[in-house]
Parts: sequence; structure tokens; C-alpha cells
Amino acid sequence: MDISWADLDSDERRAIAVLGAGLSIELCDPLALLTLRRLGLIVGFHLTTAGDNLRRDTIVKNVAG
Repeated sequence: MDISWADLDSDERRAIAVLGAGLSIELCDPLALLTLRRLGLIVGFHLTTAGDNLRRDTIVKNVAG
């Protein structure tokens, strides 16, 4: 399943950003975490490879303009 940044709501996006920055999972919305786990973007307290790739690709697209 291919998930784009636009498919995620603001709480899910924030959770990916928080976890990608290495901050505490406690700063994330619990419902967003459940959704991201179901989508395979996080496991435990960390981003999966798919979650990290989504975060990285989004950053690169935004920086490239």
C-alpha cells in the first residue's frame, strides 16, 4: 500500500515528525499512533523504514520546492 503525506491528517503528520526527530512518543496523539501502526509506518516507538522514507521524501520535496 502506498501512502502519501497528503493521505495523513495533521496529528499523524506531527507524530511522524516527532518520532523522526527522535522525540518522545508521549508527545504524539494516541489515535494517530494507532493509525500509523495499522498503516505500517511505525512499530513500537520508532518509524519503520516505510515511515522514515515517507518523512524523508516529504522533506526533500519541500526543500526542492
